[in-house]
Amino acid sequence: MSPYEYSYLLVCVLMLVALAFAAAPLVISAWVRPRKPSAIKQTVFECGLESKGDSWIQFKVQYYIYALVFVIFDLETIFLLPWAVAFNRLGVFAFVEMLIFLAVLVVGLAWAWSKGVLEWK
Repeated sequence: MSPYEYSYLLVCVLMLVALAFAAAPLVISAWVRPRKPSAIKQTVFECGLESKGDSWIQFKVQYYIYALVFVIFDLETIFLLPWAVAFNRLGVFAFVEMLIFLAVLVVGLAWAWSKGVLEWK
């Protein structure tokens, strides 16, 4: 087996271990849990209190937009950190690419700011 194939084998084994690690608690809890359903256990509650009224409520779309802006800048951090760690070995081309990436994000932030998306109303 070549080192190239061996590296893929290691990745596959790691994926299987990760899936087993995630699935094992679910399978074990389904196997050992008590099965005694009752009306009280089937009722819906929130924060320990009984629900009142309809669960379908209207909420501001602005919460969703805040979440999207957060995810965008969270992804920026994820891409920026490995680049910063390997900055000395990457060269000028990677630096220019990161400047373009950051410019796109700054333009997006400026657009969101100009539209008033970041203002809490």
